Amino acid sequence: MLEILYKDEYLVAINKPSGLLVHRSPIDRHETEFAIQQLRDQIGQYVYPVHRLDKPTSGVLLFTLDKESAKLMSEQFRQRETEKTYLAVVRGYTEQSGFIDHALVEKLDKIADKNANKDKEAQEAQTEYIRLATVEVPFSVGIYDKTRYSLVKLLPKTGRKHQLRRHMKHISHHILGDTKYGRGEHNIFIRETYDCHRLLLHASELKIKHPYTNELLTIKAPLDSTCKSIFNSFGWSEILI
Repeated sequence: MLEILYKDEYLVAINKPSGLLVHRSPIDRHETEFAIQQLRDQIGQYVYPVHRLDKPTSGVLLFTLDKESAKLMSEQFRQRETEKTYLAVVRGYTEQSGFIDHALVEKLDKIADKNANKDKEAQEAQTEYIRLATVEVPFSVGIYDKTRYSLVKLLPKTGRKHQLRRHMKHISHHILGDTKYGRGEHNIFIRETYDCHRLLLHASELKIKHPYTNELLTIKAPLDSTCKSIFNSFGWSEILI
């Protein structure tokens, strides 16, 4: 059963679990479970996705209940009139805050994007980050006797594919549990020590303007049990949402 965070006659938002695809994809042909189909079955209505979250990312995912609302909301996302907030656990101590302005070449999949233009220039991409907490754990991962991690709030200003994961890699503060852009030794460490088998990236909040009332909506998604367990282990329980 998907956790519904908001619903009216036009919009519905869920807390997408990590590991669940938004919709069917040629990249994951073996997958049989999709957020869009689960939600349709759960509420008994057709739903239309207006943005996406990567499969390993959890958090706020918005749908509409009709095509016209989908068109209006998709335009709002395109015009960057929405505000997204993510939480991530990353390796090392980040700066207290920072702004990453690093263009990204579009990542193409061999199957899904086989007909796409492979010579496109890098696209502008910006991410603001704010450090919320740090921890030093008494375990050696790599060359150091102890290991440091940071909890950061990520505020993407653009919406490129895998932007947050690639930007944090760019500044050498890889997101934990990221099997594509992260550091393998840290991923193994959190699996073996904390039983964490997911990407520690969570879409915690989405601010949108209602397509018909113009009301500003703030939709928040609680952390799952794995994230809560990691936060508790790292002494960050007061930050739990």
